[in-house]
Amino acid sequence: MEEISNCPRCGSLFMKTSFRDVCENCYKEEENLYDKVYKFLRKRENRAATISRVVEATGVDEELIYKWVRKGRLQPAVFPNMGYPCDNCGKIITKGKLCSDCADQLRHDLETFEKEQERKKERNITYYSLKDDTK
Repeated sequence: MEEISNCPRCGSLFMKTSFRDVCENCYKEEENLYDKVYKFLRKRENRAATISRVVEATGVDEELIYKWVRKGRLQPAVFPNMGYPCDNCGKIITKGKLCSDCADQLRHDLETFEKEQERKKERNITYYSLKDDTK
């Protein structure tokens, strides 16, 4: 679905689509930068380069490299030191939104929350007894 939006890079209006999140001019500029990064990484001696090394060698913004790894354009299987930061702690990861430590912590927190909800539910049970009026 298309919608009118401002380009996050230059601020101009454009039709935002599911596969393009910047205007046409910025998209072309990003593609040129992608080619520059990909040519750098294709060389055998640069395949294991870290993101900071790629930024230093090409001058491309770190956030763009993260974007390309998230979208699968730079695959960690081919370039082992490529990744992007965990949404919670910032540790470099290669898939998903959270690193394994943050995912485990979230899972633990959810289990604790569910147990607490069960305990609260059990506390709200009221027991009634019948009054014996025959005595």
